[in-house]
Amino acid sequence: MKLSTKGRYGLMAMEVLKDSYGKGPVSVSTVAEEKNISEAYLEQLFSLMKKHGLLKSLRGAQGGYELARSPEEITIEDILVSLEGQPELSCCDGTSDKACVEGENCRMKSILDRIEDGISEVTASIKLSEL
Repeated sequence: MKLSTKGRYGLMAMEVLKDSYGKGPVSVSTVAEEKNISEAYLEQLFSLMKKHGLLKSLRGAQGGYELARSPEEITIEDILVSLEGQPELSCCDGTSDKACVEGENCRMKSILDRIEDGISEVTASIKLSEL
């Protein structure tokens, strides 16, 4: 299991914004340069996080992005879910396009559900302020 570049780069970018919290907006180019990430890719990530209420943007010469809430109020789970969606290890939840071959007899579902719950519990317990 591997976190995609969306999740990894999103966490890296949010660390920069956390360090600038309360000091005004940070330009995409500043974050891109500091973390060696493409500006175009960062714009996509910031757009997703803005939709989820994690960021706000300001236009103009002194514009950029800043956290919409304090770093103590944003969890790693908030960031990852905004970029990656909810973790889904099982296709047995009834919402997946892939039907589980085992159906209701799937013996793995409870284990996969426990792993998903564990991931959620850990990521929800870590605040952005801890990065």
